[in-house]
Amino acid sequence: MTLQTQLVLRPLLEDPARQRYGLELCELAGLPSGTVYPILARLGQVGWVDSAWEDPAVHEEVGRPRRRFYRITHDGAEQARDALARDYRSRKQSLPGWAAARPTDGGVP
Repeated sequence: MTLQTQLVLRPLLEDPARQRYGLELCELAGLPSGTVYPILARLGQVGWVDSAWEDPAVHEEVGRPRRRFYRITHDGAEQARDALARDYRSRKQSLPGWAAARPTDGGVP
């Protein structure tokens, strides 16, 4: 898993139930949109991330472009945490809290 992919996953894993829009993820990851959007597309193809367009009335009302929101899936969160844990263990570093946290309620993020 590339560092860039890890940087995109981090904000998604910090609050799995929260939907984040693409440019927000760019800002949080500190990466340009040309890097983030292809990563989100790949994560969507493997089922780690779901996406949905916001209601047109919302963006029209505030006068801005329509946003596409992304949220990590329950299975995606589990698989991402496992992959990140393997990566950190291979480098013998302690696992950051956002990668180690697992939902206890069993609900879908």
